[in-house]
Amino acid sequence: MSTESPFQILSAPHVVALCLVFLAPVVLTVAARRGGERVTTVVCIAFAAVMFVNEAGHWIYRVAEVGAGEFVRRHLPLHICGIAALALVVTLIFRNRHTFEIVYFWGLAGTANALLTPQLEVGFPEYRFFQYFIAHGGIVAGALFAVWGLRMRPTFASLARAFALLALLTAILLVVNPLLGSNYMFLQAPPVSASPFFFAPWPYYIPILGGVALLFFGLLLAPFEIAGRWRRASNPAMPTASRRSRRSEDARPEGVDRA
Repeated sequence: MSTESPFQILSAPHVVALCLVFLAPVVLTVAARRGGERVTTVVCIAFAAVMFVNEAGHWIYRVAEVGAGEFVRRHLPLHICGIAALALVVTLIFRNRHTFEIVYFWGLAGTANALLTPQLEVGFPEYRFFQYFIAHGGIVAGALFAVWGLRMRPTFASLARAFALLALLTAILLVVNPLLGSNYMFLQAPPVSASPFFFAPWPYYIPILGGVALLFFGLLLAPFEIAGRWRRASNPAMPTASRRSRRSEDARPEGVDRA
């Protein structure tokens, strides 16, 4: 008989985990802003190390649990969250604007839903509970920290690239999933969790999810575009070329020279 604790949505451990996810980027941002570049670098490296060790530990755990063949079929980092977690590691270490686009758009649009309706069988205090919320919560916290603490910004161009990459990955996995007998990105069957975005039957929910993703990407970009328009309206002397310049910077961190 299994002694593992079952996971319950919006149970006390779930709510505490969600609160910590949104508290973490606030604390890290304050530390980075007050501590300067040296502290920011330490925070980024430590955060990246936690994310990578958590991912690598999960891979080892799954191989030991189910074997290499089943690991390839079910646990490769080919879901949105797995790719976003690795992209966050690169973003934190190298301040890379292209991986930031993946973390910001994929993470906040997709991973946030995974936090609210987890695909998780066990609850607190099992290892997989901690691993899941470190991975998924870390992506959301990392995206917010990149914006608040590292001053990285999305643009229309970065939105287009993030969506194009998502479409490309979807097309690849529509071929790979049947070959492996896998269900990466839930393209072969919906998840068992109570996600509201899989209301249509397969395969009709796939294009619907694409439209929902594009809508969420636009909502995530909107605050930056609105703020930019407000600044330009309050400063008529701002040259119009600056708008094109900002868009061409492709989510470059403020204060960092372009290569």
